[in-house]
Amino acid sequence: MTVKTQKTWLFVLTIGLGTLLNPLNSSMISVALTRMQHEFALTFADASWLISVFYLASAAGQPVMGKLSDMFGPKKLFLAGLFLVACSALLAPFSPNFPFLLGCRALMAIGSSTLFPSGMSMVRTHITEGQAKALATLSIFASTSAAFGPSIGGFLIESWDWPSIFLVNFPFIIAAFIMAIFILPNTGQGKIELGRIDFIGIILFIFTIIGLILFLLSLENNIHWWALGIFLLGAISFYYYEKRQKEPFIDLPSLKRNPTVSLIYLQFISINLVYYCYFFGFPTFLQQVHHYSERNTGLIMLALAGAGVIIAPIAGRMIDQHGSKRPLIVGAIILFIGTALLLTLQESSSLLWLLVIMAVLGMSNGFNNISMQTALYEHVKPEDTGSASGLFQTSRYLGSILSSSLLGIAFNRHLDTQHLHNVALICLIFCLLVVILAIRLPGRKQGLS
Repeated sequence: MTVKTQKTWLFVLTIGLGTLLNPLNSSMISVALTRMQHEFALTFADASWLISVFYLASAAGQPVMGKLSDMFGPKKLFLAGLFLVACSALLAPFSPNFPFLLGCRALMAIGSSTLFPSGMSMVRTHITEGQAKALATLSIFASTSAAFGPSIGGFLIESWDWPSIFLVNFPFIIAAFIMAIFILPNTGQGKIELGRIDFIGIILFIFTIIGLILFLLSLENNIHWWALGIFLLGAISFYYYEKRQKEPFIDLPSLKRNPTVSLIYLQFISINLVYYCYFFGFPTFLQQVHHYSERNTGLIMLALAGAGVIIAPIAGRMIDQHGSKRPLIVGAIILFIGTALLLTLQESSSLLWLLVIMAVLGMSNGFNNISMQTALYEHVKPEDTGSASGLFQTSRYLGSILSSSLLGIAFNRHLDTQHLHNVALICLIFCLLVVILAIRLPGRKQGLS
């Protein structure tokens, strides 16, 4: 069954309203961290778990939900995902303590991670004409909601406090749920094979990443060597267990077979580590050092987000003409320059200079995001596109998790311009790595031969 052409836009809109929830909720929290620190009496390292737990649950949840979508039918999973997001959005504003709030964030991540794979499955199955246009439209839903999440969050928090960033989900949830019931086609469920899901691998992955986060956050004060032990034990166990699985959570042998793709993942982790240090770090810096309100902070963050949105079409045209390598090099160099410029920022610097720096960093993201995805598809076989895309998302989540840990170390006890410089100095090392990896990436012709 294919969707009639005149109803395609409603079909895409329905899925888009669901898929925007994950990037929207991952980004709105950036402006809410300071308010939540005060509400729950947290250090910044504690508050950074609100970022980490969301990305960790997303990384673990998305591949599982993709397989469950195949088993039970994508429409059922799409509706179930909306229900889980609704439950978390309803419970979070009434959180009696911080662990409960973390649980709500994890539930929201799992629910919203259900929407993307089930939505993509329906698009690929039921839209035969204009499928590329439909996928591009959904990409705009996701990228726009992520880019403008801090601005939306800033206005909501100043007007109705931090619970509003959870309650704002309901108009999207209700609209998507009603439209999904009547518009999305029913798809027969496949064979239920829960054995296909690598639950043990996922648990080991979570175990490993939590150990790494705990160790990194302890570097600022009393080092938790036991956390390093958990990380190493988890990583070794994960490696040997995944090697033996037919359908592993992460296909490690394929990474060894294609080192170019492995380095693309490493490059993407590094890009996201740097970018999200600024995406989550700037709002806290603006509020706690310069004492901007949440609303003004959200407006200032438009410099970072808006520049990326403006540059993305230019990057797309460069990719069409020259392949991914040239815009990747441009994006890497701009990221390096923006990070270096951040070291010139002083207490007495004008807001205009900060906006210029943020715009430069935003431009780099406009080049890097689309170029990295294109580079991946240029260097994987068509039949491996699905698994490669999943690992690509996992790389994004890992970079985001590492950025929150770095901020947790740097911003934990005291925050001033020097602490922001410390973050920039560490990010410069990763920027250099990104530049080197961009330069050494094979061109499109070599990669496809």
